[in-house]
Amino acid sequence: MNLAEAKTILLLYRAGTADADDPQVAAALALTKQSPELARWLEEQSAVQLRLRARFKQISPPAGLKEQIVSEFTASRRARDRRRTLGFALAVLLLWLGLLAAFWPPHRVTTSGDTLANYQNRMVRAALGGYDMDLMTNDLATIRAFLARQSAPADFNLPTPLEHTALTGCAVRDWRGARVSLLCFRTGKPLPPGIASDLWLFVVDRAAVKDAPSKADPQFSKVSRLITATWANQQNLYFLGVEGQEPNLKRYL
Repeated sequence: MNLAEAKTILLLYRAGTADADDPQVAAALALTKQSPELARWLEEQSAVQLRLRARFKQISPPAGLKEQIVSEFTASRRARDRRRTLGFALAVLLLWLGLLAAFWPPHRVTTSGDTLANYQNRMVRAALGGYDMDLMTNDLATIRAFLARQSAPADFNLPTPLEHTALTGCAVRDWRGARVSLLCFRTGKPLPPGIASDLWLFVVDRAAVKDAPSKADPQFSKVSRLITATWANQQNLYFLGVEGQEPNLKRYL
């Protein structure tokens, strides 16, 4: 079971219920103990469910609703009353849909596909939002071997300046079912305590991003606080980011 499959299963999971007895749910929950990313995702998902439940519990049915429903059901044999009942049901349905739209997190309902812009934003959030390295080492050969075992891209080609930049480790991320290799570097400037890297390279199969560039010439753009460069070869899409201005990044290309 991969992370995408686990998320699909856990979308319907309700903590504190018999859901955990289901074999598939149990397997997905076990995977959260091995994947910090999945564990964080489940925590956010559970918090959303709790907020929705709390909102729904605050909704009180109108006075006399039960009597009205019974009355309209009894009179539903007549065509005029059937139309009235259907209209009432439609109004209730629209009310619930409105509540869901109001309280469901935006990132659940406003996805627009596996575009390059979405990929870049997701990876920059991963770099700046705090993450745990799956492997901490400065040895590139060890990193390649680890990534290959994780079915993540390991056959990447580094620009010559980047080959001579200090490595601190790597991690594996998920992008819509595709594995992403994250290589962490250090530029040499002083970093806050607990921060091990300030230069990040993401590598993913080019086919996983539908409008990925096909050229090896880097395309520069500003994404959040990072200046980024994106380029590709026949197999991989490369996405490099660092804080600062474009010259700060070009020195590694």
